[in-house]
Formats: sequence, C-alpha cells, structure tokens
Amino acid sequence: MEVLVSSTAASTRPHFILSNPKKPLTLTFKPSIISQVNPWKFIEGRLLSGISCIRTNVYWSGICGSSDALCKHEFLIHPLCRLNKTFSSQSSCFAISHGCSHRLRKHTSSLQKVMSHSDKIRRHASVVFVRLVAAMLLVTSVSVAPSNTPSWALSEENLLFLEAWRTIDRAYIDKTFNGQSWFRYRENALRNEPMNNREETYMAIKKMLASLDDPFTRFLEPEKFKSLRSGTQGALTGIGLSIGYPKGSEGSQAGLVVISAAPGGPAYQAGILSGDIILEIDNTSTESMSIYDAAERLQREKVSLNPVKSRLCEIPGSEKNYPRIGYIKLTSFNQKASAAVKEAIDTLRSNRANAFVLDLRDNSGGLFPEGIETAKIWLDKGVIVYICDNHGVRDIYDTDGGPAIAVSEPLAVLVNKGTASASEILAGALKDNKRAVLFGEPTYGKGKIQSVFQLSDGSGLAVTVARYETPAHIDIDKIGVIPDHPLPNPFPEDEDAFCGCIQDSGSACYVNNVQLFSR
Repeated sequence: MEVLVSSTAASTRPHFILSNPKKPLTLTFKPSIISQVNPWKFIEGRLLSGISCIRTNVYWSGICGSSDALCKHEFLIHPLCRLNKTFSSQSSCFAISHGCSHRLRKHTSSLQKVMSHSDKIRRHASVVFVRLVAAMLLVTSVSVAPSNTPSWALSEENLLFLEAWRTIDRAYIDKTFNGQSWFRYRENALRNEPMNNREETYMAIKKMLASLDDPFTRFLEPEKFKSLRSGTQGALTGIGLSIGYPKGSEGSQAGLVVISAAPGGPAYQAGILSGDIILEIDNTSTESMSIYDAAERLQREKVSLNPVKSRLCEIPGSEKNYPRIGYIKLTSFNQKASAAVKEAIDTLRSNRANAFVLDLRDNSGGLFPEGIETAKIWLDKGVIVYICDNHGVRDIYDTDGGPAIAVSEPLAVLVNKGTASASEILAGALKDNKRAVLFGEPTYGKGKIQSVFQLSDGSGLAVTVARYETPAHIDIDKIGVIPDHPLPNPFPEDEDAFCGCIQDSGSACYVNNVQLFSR
C-alpha cells in the first residue's frame, strides 16, 4: 500500500509504503386534522386558533298575524338575542339571525300563541345551548391537539426516517437546526423524498443531516455502526489513523489532516505523523471526501489495542528530586482506558515511583465517560468539565468526592496538536485545577461532543449533542488547550526514548526533572 502525504513540517518526508498482500490499498492521503362533529354543520369563518365555528339551526314557523302574513323566525339560540346579535368566544362562535316580515294585528289570542311558542323555543334552546357548549369544549380539545405525524399511512421506510428525525429533534445541540424549521423539513421530506426501499431511506436521512451543515453529525449504516462500536471496545480497525478536517493554518489546504497515528499501528510504523495531509486514497482525491468515507476506505484487519504503555525512569544522582518517575502513555479512551491507567499506577508505585508523567500526545480521544473516569484518578475535588448548549451550562461533571488514587505525587502532562476531544477534557481539567503542569503545544481544539444513537434496523447516528468548557470556563473549540511550557523540539514519542531525555543532560531533548514538575 502506497501512502502519499504532504507534510506540515518544513522538511520533506519520504513516500511511505504499507504492504498488505491480502488487501492492497493505495493511500495518496410533516396536514391539520379537521374533526367532523356530526350532525352539526360548519359555518363560514375560522378562528385564530384554527377551530371551525359550528352552526345548528332551530326552525319554527307560525302565523304572526293575518292569514296573508307569514312570519318565520330562525333561531340558533333565542335567549342570546337579548345580549347581542352576534356572540363570540375564543374557542367558538355563535351567530343569531332573527327575521320577521309581517303586519301585526291586534289580536290578543294570536299574541298569546306566539308567546307560548316562544317560551317553548326558549326552553328548547336552553337545552340545546348547554349541549352545544359541552360539545364544543370537546371539539376544541380535540382540534387543537398537535399532530406529530402525518395523517396519511406511513410505510416502514417512513417510520425509520421519522425515527432518525426524532433523534435529531431531541438530541441535537442547535435548536435552530441551522436556521430552518425542523418540523417543516419533516413534512416536506415525507411528501417529496423517495423512500421506497432502504437505500432510498438512507439517502433521505443523509440529506436531512447534511442540511445541518455539521460534519460531525452523520449517519452510520449498520456495518459502519458496528465498526464504530468495536473501535471503542478495544479493537483498532483500519491502519491506525485518526483523521479530521483541516483548520486554522491548515484551512486552505485540500485533503484530510492526520490528527494522530496510533502507536503500533500500520500507519505509525510507516512513519505517518500528526499534521500530515492525506491527498488521495486508492487514487481517489480526498478534497471533497468526508472523514467517514475516508475511514471506510481505510478498513483493514482488526488489531488488538492496549491503550496504555508504561515505564519507570530512574534519574541517577537525584535522590531528593523525584529520582523515580513513572511514565504512562495513554493512546486512546476505549472501554479499557481508566482501568489500564489505574493498573499502570499501581505497578509503578510497586517500583517506588514518586512522580508521574502522563503522555497524551496523539491521543485523539474516544469515549467521553472514560475521559471523566480517568480525571477522577488524579483529582479528589473540583469540576472536571462543563457541558454547555446554546443556552449556557447544561450539566457539570465533577469528582463527586470519589476515591482518587493518585492525588499526592507530582504530575506532568504532555500534549500536542494530536491531543483531541476526551484527552483535551482530561488535560484541561488537570491544568485548571492546578493538579498538573502541561508541556508541549496547543491541542487540536475539538470542543464538541457527539453521542451515538442506534436505530431500529441496526444503523445509527452520531449526533453533536453539546460543547464543553474547561473548569475555568474556556471554550477550546478550534483553539485547543494551551500548555504551560513547550517541549524541546524534537522530543521523542516512545517510552524508552523519553527516559533518555530526562536522564542525559547532554541530550538535545533534555528536560530537567525538577523543571518537569515546576510551574
């Protein structure tokens, strides 16, 4: 496998060859519901609330006077005539029409008949009025209930799309959804997007996510979702690269940037470094390629991944100044991370280590909870990270007074531009709580948090759910955590060479062990 990269360093790096006889790979790096209330009829006019006015008529015809004069009274609710010709309310409306054309004769008996009929109608109208009001209250409660799904029949594919839509609706950090009506998008998609089979449904979901303009919120087909989960459970699939989009000074460059290369992985062994730019993969340009498409193209064999390496470094002649330094290299935050760090601390203590160096260089993150648990190893009090959304602080993670096991020994933390995500949370917490001194260069600056949600068919969504701030309320997105001191350049990455840099004062990478733990 040929790897063609361009380097951010001043010097020119050679082309790299990764051989894999089994799999050659070239890397040139949603209608409103109208409830019909029978047997009533709808009349003209709509309210602001969208409730249709309801009309019922009580007809009575009788002789008003002489035989040549007919009087017809049209009543809706006759007693209300004393109040007004029109009676309205917020939830319904009533209209009363009362018309009579006649010549009135002075016949007391006829008038008594009319009054008798009027009394009957008033009594009847009162009963109708009570029933009408009760029924209209029911109509109001039914009609104003929101409709969360379309009234037409939904297919299985529609339901999967709606499942993805609801996940974003509940979890996504930006409640403006990139300045669009999220409910209107759902309606339009269900009406207009083809969803006749699973492939079309996946395309509709991807198109929906693309409207958010967030490269970290993405759809994962079942195989990709499975691969992602396996990657956080202690296995490395691929060539051992964490990749991202160019930013900052790299923003004008085409391609994808290497955040870190996992120690021991094929890419690391080939000499690929943090900051290198991937231009092509299998003769396909990465200029417009997403990081997830790139990751899929880089799939190879599964490699066992132990996230921790450790070593004891003894400093001759420094009995009073941290002569036995325990070096811990943490490469990722998979499900084994915090437990592996605890085990390394116990082992180094059994060898009488009296200070620690935690190396987070090229650690591109992983599981957020593991980052929190690792911080609790070193901190016995204080805030670890603030979780924020567009309205401010949403949640606070602190030590909870848990049983920290390493709070007394001096601690130095090494970081670089490959230190990202969960490892930045850890570094920021240790720095702001004044638990550790940070050495190196500004970190990557990924201040957004994604959660993974599984859909019913085995596919999944990675969704940006929050951003985080360090305990000092610093938003590190696109900025990074700033270290206290730089490291000599070059400074070795492996544990054996690290010991040499603090043992040999004549080395170009020499760091005095006292300076290492001094602010």
